[in-house]
Amino acid sequence: MNQFPKIRVGIMPQEQIRQRVLLIAQGRYQVAENEPKIWFTSMRSLAEVLSDENRALLHIIYEAQPSSINELAEMSGRKASNLSRTLKTLSGYGIVELIKESRQVKPVAKAIEFEILAA
Repeated sequence: MNQFPKIRVGIMPQEQIRQRVLLIAQGRYQVAENEPKIWFTSMRSLAEVLSDENRALLHIIYEAQPSSINELAEMSGRKASNLSRTLKTLSGYGIVELIKESRQVKPVAKAIEFEILAA
């Protein structure tokens, strides 16, 4: 792939995120195509999820395409248990997809570049 996948993320207070979700659910707000797909409540929470270490991990996943968390642990030098927690967090934000294949879980990076918009 020539172009790295990119996800637009936004930072907005929790109450505003909640209001936005309600308006969308009620059909009173139409999400524009260029709006962030992932929202964080603070710069701190964004920094924890998209830390240098986690972004390096995303690059490994994207480029090496490991077939399991254990294989990723070997490639990254991180423990599988720690890696599993990190991947679940990234998956919760839609940054990583965890695909169950037989008795293993294959991590797939949905993005390795991020555009950040702060409200």
